[in-house]
Amino acid sequence: MTDWLFIDGSSLIFRAFHALPRSIRAPDGTPVNATRGFLDNLSRLLRERGPRGLGVASDSDWRPAWRVALIPSYKAHRVQEPVPSELEPQFPQIHAILAAAGVPFVGAAGFEAEDVIATWTDRAGEEAKIEIGSGDRDLFTLIRGERVRVLYPERGGLAVVDDGEVERRYGVPAHLYGDFAILRGDPSDGLPGLPGVGAKRAAELVIRHQGLEGLLGSGVLRPEACDYLRRAEQVVRPRSDLDLELPPLIAQATTDADGALELGRRWGAEGPVTRLLEILTRIRS
Repeated sequence: MTDWLFIDGSSLIFRAFHALPRSIRAPDGTPVNATRGFLDNLSRLLRERGPRGLGVASDSDWRPAWRVALIPSYKAHRVQEPVPSELEPQFPQIHAILAAAGVPFVGAAGFEAEDVIATWTDRAGEEAKIEIGSGDRDLFTLIRGERVRVLYPERGGLAVVDDGEVERRYGVPAHLYGDFAILRGDPSDGLPGLPGVGAKRAAELVIRHQGLEGLLGSGVLRPEACDYLRRAEQVVRPRSDLDLELPPLIAQATTDADGALELGRRWGAEGPVTRLLEILTRIRS
């Protein structure tokens, strides 16, 4: 049994929004495709993984100023791609339903969901078995063997990514994936990487120097390259030192089932809410 299932709420809500038709509406006409899709995906994960504890992490700030100050291009392209107007009202729906169902949906001012998850993973301890549901590859750096794994959405379904899978895909151990990404760059995050360094070269450098610190201490890089790498290192690595407690275990969470069902009826999501409550009750028993 998995001890903890940590969900990157922002990542999976966006995926649900783009996966289901926007014509799915509440009785009052409010869009609910992301709400319904996310709740059903969460129920499916709970049914398949059977965790003892559950937490959903939120992006309180999807582009923190302190990260932008270090790397100005960080997620800059997303400024031109605001949250779709049909998705915005669905975040409060999901927050309210999860709160009534006893599922923590937690953010931290000035930080992203990945930082919340990294902090929870650190707080859970070295013996805990953890699975992280996210489409954010930055979280691969938290993987530890088969003890901490990422459930990564792909076209064929969820890929269970452990240390061996990261090494197969990228040629580096999971704990060095962040170093690899810093060197290679990541256009989806506005991370430029080192000029002329692609995936193969990045993996070679990481392995040869046993990580970014070894490369920085090797003397082979120009000062401007070292400066970029040190700034990028602070941006890419999820912060694990936030002032957050672990969520309660599912069996200890307070649930307002009637309230959750009423919200489900209001927003045309009674079926997904019912399924979520049923699987939570099953886990508690």
